[in-house]
Amino acid sequence: MTRNLVFAAAATALVAAACIEKPYGAAPTPQQIEWQRMEMNMFCHFGPNTFTGAEWGDGTEAEDLFNPSDLDCRQWARTAKAAGFKGIIITAKHHDGFCLWPNPVSKHTVRESSWLDGQGDVLKELSEACAEEGLKFGVYISPWDRNDPHYGTPEYNNVFVKTLDSVLGGAYGPVFEQWFDGANGEGPNGKKQEYDWPLFNETVIRHQPHAVIFSDVGPGCRWVGNEKGYAGRTNWSTLNAEGFTPGKGAPSGKSLNEGDSDGNAWIPAETDVSIRPGWFWKASENDKVKSLQQLLKIYYESVGRNSLLLLNVPPDTRGRIHETDSVRLMELRSALDRIFARDLAGQVKRKGNTWTVDANGPFNRLVLQEDIAMGQRIASFTVEALTADGWTPLARETTVGYKRILLLPECEASQIRISVTESLAKPLLCGIGLYHDEIYHE
Repeated sequence: MTRNLVFAAAATALVAAACIEKPYGAAPTPQQIEWQRMEMNMFCHFGPNTFTGAEWGDGTEAEDLFNPSDLDCRQWARTAKAAGFKGIIITAKHHDGFCLWPNPVSKHTVRESSWLDGQGDVLKELSEACAEEGLKFGVYISPWDRNDPHYGTPEYNNVFVKTLDSVLGGAYGPVFEQWFDGANGEGPNGKKQEYDWPLFNETVIRHQPHAVIFSDVGPGCRWVGNEKGYAGRTNWSTLNAEGFTPGKGAPSGKSLNEGDSDGNAWIPAETDVSIRPGWFWKASENDKVKSLQQLLKIYYESVGRNSLLLLNVPPDTRGRIHETDSVRLMELRSALDRIFARDLAGQVKRKGNTWTVDANGPFNRLVLQEDIAMGQRIASFTVEALTADGWTPLARETTVGYKRILLLPECEASQIRISVTESLAKPLLCGIGLYHDEIYHE
């Protein structure tokens, strides 16, 4: 895997040039920079749907339905760490309203189930497991609640705030990301709720000031606009979010996928996708786990396109990551380690908006990074290779951002040349790397 690439050969000169600059436009907070550097996190959809085979429960499921036979959150954490994930986000409450912790303002929780005689708490076990493995802990808490009798009334917003209080108030330690789904009574005869998003966000910030808040409009990070695993080839971390809300009031799919070059807020994209066809575990999908080639494609089109990858790996009815999923994750980890084991980039020279890099062997991957603390600047660039026939065009692309990975044709060249052809301000590359991938084939 790329290791938060600040390449030794180029770092000193490139970073020194950045130090005299001031941020351009919207720029990330330290928490957003730290979040982006995580690159890959694990999503865990877990709840009554795990036992019914549904994707969206209707809220009438009996509490006793939730009864994992051998819950082991430490197995989740060990698997995530071995796969290279830096954090885990758990569906603490999905649309059915069932809470994986004893939520004091709900009667539809693990407390009412027979699992562990009503004494169980998935959030406690997972937050402790993450801490033990050095992983960060995040929560998905759906505002939509198909069980709570207050849903659809003004009182529900206060109930939801109390729900947030009980998770974020310190009982489970630091929360690095609060994931808000914009779903709101979808389906026939679904009750609608006027969500008080400013109140919800204020509640998160009050309890967890360093948490990155996810929604269609952030403010910490945004949905990428699809659940297929790809960010736009053009992907700005800036977005114009004013006048929009999560859910049906979200920005256009194009803006979610590509961001806005003139965006007045730093709201980078997060790409969420499941390792299986569905989001919750189903025995019928044990033979439908995505292949290594599919996962590598997702990696290149998410992390490699200035996005964070949130890969859903749903625990089964035992309360464990299934063996098939775990094996595939280890294959992915091994492949990324092998692909990015050796940086073939040598000496870097800059003249104006052009960087020339020595190549120490055949390559087919180019990794670029901007110093995003100074804002996102590069709008277009070209890549050429110096071969026996002279300078040969390899690629013409748009944005870079935190990380851009270009899949180039197999190339043997003594040098490559990267020319920024359009930039919103002085371009500041802080990483250039060349690699050779013998594993992924388009």
